[in-house]
Amino acid sequence: MRLIPFAYLASYLLSLTGNSIAGVALPLIVLQVTGSALGAGAVAAATAVPAVVAGLLMGVVIDRINRRTSSVVTDLVSAAAVAALPLIDMLSGLSLGWFILFGIIGSLGDVPGMTARDALLPAIVRHSGIAAERLMGIREALGAVALLLGPAVAGTLMVLFDGSTVLWITAATSLAAALLTLLIPHRVGAVVTADGEAAIVTGTGWAQLREGWRALFRSRFLLATTALSLASVIVLASLQGLILPVYFTLVEQPGMLGFVLSALAAGMLIGGTTYAIAGAPGRRRAWFLAGMLGSTLGFGIIAALPSVWVVFAGAFVVGLSSGLFGSLIGVLMIERIPEQMRGRIMGTQNAIMTAAPAAGIVLAAVLTEYAGVNVAAIALVGVWLVALALGLFARSLRNLEPEPAEPGNGETVVVNNA
Repeated sequence: MRLIPFAYLASYLLSLTGNSIAGVALPLIVLQVTGSALGAGAVAAATAVPAVVAGLLMGVVIDRINRRTSSVVTDLVSAAAVAALPLIDMLSGLSLGWFILFGIIGSLGDVPGMTARDALLPAIVRHSGIAAERLMGIREALGAVALLLGPAVAGTLMVLFDGSTVLWITAATSLAAALLTLLIPHRVGAVVTADGEAAIVTGTGWAQLREGWRALFRSRFLLATTALSLASVIVLASLQGLILPVYFTLVEQPGMLGFVLSALAAGMLIGGTTYAIAGAPGRRRAWFLAGMLGSTLGFGIIAALPSVWVVFAGAFVVGLSSGLFGSLIGVLMIERIPEQMRGRIMGTQNAIMTAAPAAGIVLAAVLTEYAGVNVAAIALVGVWLVALALGLFARSLRNLEPEPAEPGNGETVVVNNA
């Protein structure tokens, strides 16, 4: 594989794996240091809002500066925030306040870092000669690998080393991701117009942010795809974060919960790999329907809560469908988001997706408390059925094939407002 896509994908894998390790190890370390479950919850709550706000606002910066630079800087911010914790531990000892402070600083790099990598994708496709379908399929498969590896690596590290050493290793993954991104030539990350010229930024940051929001919310295509992704995140996070833990507790098999994540990741790995191999020659509407209908089947199987092993099968089907659906949506985002607004639009999308799981879990918790876990699971499937209806009948999602370039125009595709 050529250097540019290799560096991009390897950096993506390392960054995602580091986040996955931190997501498991950091709450355990907070518990070890503070002895308080409330403290671990406080760290998570304190970092959530800054992450969403940073995602909304930093898109303007990503559209102003080189996107390779944006990606490197956000990884360095994440690495520095994590590395600061063992340093503080050596100097004065850690307390809950330090975890919250550096958790907030680290969160400022998380969603913007995701956005910077997403915004860099079209340039990687242009400069590597690899089809967008193949690149997105591989990326989706690597995301599944990180989902599988992260918790296992975190658990192993917590057994073998003390908390400070685990934090050093976690910071090293973000640093390595930044160094790998530096292998991508600086010119690849330049923000350019449709004709390949350097983009000229005009107006204040607030005016540019509003311009990006207008482009997002006035495009029926972008609104529909964002709504579908949002519904998927809400349903999956609620099932994984509340419904299934309650179910496995009720059947007295709480240890089986981790295998659901493994089944989901295995499905995503196969789905992403399938799309990478066969996505380009296939009809996009067919892939889209396969992802939507497969997700409906998988969510329905899980929500029925018939038995432990059937739930595993449902998780695998959801993962497989998500691998197909996520890869296709990634290709469409490459093609249909205007290049000069990519940071602002994708930053808003990523911020919404970051906030969505908490909202879904709260809703599921209320339903579970007052109506029971089965009713809550069925209600979540109802949410997805609304999304399915949108996917099947929205006019803006009927034609997903690439739009031909107009004569004399270097832009291959445009935002579809039909």
